[in-house]
Order: sequence, then structure tokens, then C-alpha cells
Amino acid sequence: MPQVSPRGTYLQISESLRQKIEKGQISEALPSEAELMRVYGVGRSTIGRSLKALKMEGIIESVQGAGWFVTGTGDRRPLVDQVMDLLRGEGMAVGDTFPSENELCERFAVSRTAVRSAIAQMEGRGLIEMGPRRRRQVRALPGEEGSS
Repeated sequence: MPQVSPRGTYLQISESLRQKIEKGQISEALPSEAELMRVYGVGRSTIGRSLKALKMEGIIESVQGAGWFVTGTGDRRPLVDQVMDLLRGEGMAVGDTFPSENELCERFAVSRTAVRSAIAQMEGRGLIEMGPRRRRQVRALPGEEGSS
């Protein structure tokens, strides 16, 4: 991104994102804010202003704990619910290694902060725990909390 712009850098970024959405290059979830900061080489406040501009136009919407989405698309449930579905759907069993933070960030296209929040909630519910070699493991499956 150019350092100085008569239109404002945040407007250039929002226009770039708008074009990617129109061309179908972004069809559901937007990249995390951290990824957008890296791609465009700007700070969090500039990305925030860009996203807010698109939100005001009704092009994207924010879902707390899940990220930014093209309006009318994507899974709007909290990330913790999506990760619990992963436990159910992947045939995981008690004692299995839980996916790493990086794996979850990539799979759900969310920030590390969102993943850590979901993990903390799952640990609080007794679903996962820290296992050997600093890897989390499945302690109970959703619906079985407290039964182990």
C-alpha cells in the first residue's frame, strides 16, 4: 500500500476487498484482521476502518468470536460451537490429540485470539486438557462433559 494517498489508505483497502468480494475471490469469511494487516502492510486501526466502511455499506458483517463475513454467507455460530462440531464430526475419541492453534486458525480462517478464546471455553467445560508434550488432548466429547 502506498504510504500517502489522497483517498486514504483505509479506503483503498476497503475498495480492494470490495473488488475481491465482487469477483468471488472472497466468498464467505474474510481473512483475519492479522492476515489483512500483513497483506496490506498497515496497522490494526487502518484495517478496522476499512472493515467498518464495508460494514456500513452492508457488504460485510461481523460475528463476535467468528470473524468478518460477506453478508448472507458463512457459519455465524460462535467459533467454540464450530470447533465442538469438529470434535463430533471428525470421529475424535477421548485421549486423541486436539488440533493445534495453527491448525484451527487455518481451518476456520480466524485469528489466534479467537482460537484461544474457544480453547479456553472448551477447557472450562472439561472437553480438552493439556496433555503430554504440551499438546492438548480430548478429555470428553460434547454432550459428555462432566461424565469423565
